[in-house]
Amino acid sequence: MPKVDIEYTDYVSEMLDVLGSPGLLLVSADAAGKPNAMTIGWGTIGIIWGKPIYCVLVRPSRFTFSLIEETNDFTVNVPYRDMGDIVAYCGTVSGRDYDKFAEKGLTATPGRRVKSPIIEECAIHYECKVVHKNKVIPAELTQEIRDKSYPGGDFHTVYFGEIVAAYADGDAGERLASG
Repeated sequence: MPKVDIEYTDYVSEMLDVLGSPGLLLVSADAAGKPNAMTIGWGTIGIIWGKPIYCVLVRPSRFTFSLIEETNDFTVNVPYRDMGDIVAYCGTVSGRDYDKFAEKGLTATPGRRVKSPIIEECAIHYECKVVHKNKVIPAELTQEIRDKSYPGGDFHTVYFGEIVAAYADGDAGERLASG
């Protein structure tokens, strides 16, 4: 099915539902264009500085961190529910050691406006250029969040990605709603 341009707000409810479970796929690439996908379960979308922004959190220990630092962009891909095994796999193995695209038969389609590709098999795509980043400040977190989310340290960097393109499969809304 061909991808159609959408407003970034068109499928926010569906995207947030998938973000909660099984998760979304954050894609970045190295300078040579080799892609990597990482599962994310945290993120937010909205308006900051008058721009549509997708915020993602990436730990410095993750392979994806070095890729975003290298290219300064990323894509957020909303998988269909039947892709749960792929989402789980991308969340449990490192791109340092595995080619997740090859291992799971994923198609890396070039981004329209960023260096990082999209995952063709996913329903919805947000292409993002990093406009700001900041490190999570441990002392500014509640003790509960530090204890639950950071027992070993490795505090996230928050990337603010301006959404420069958003598109989806023509039937993404119906297919995501039907589960």
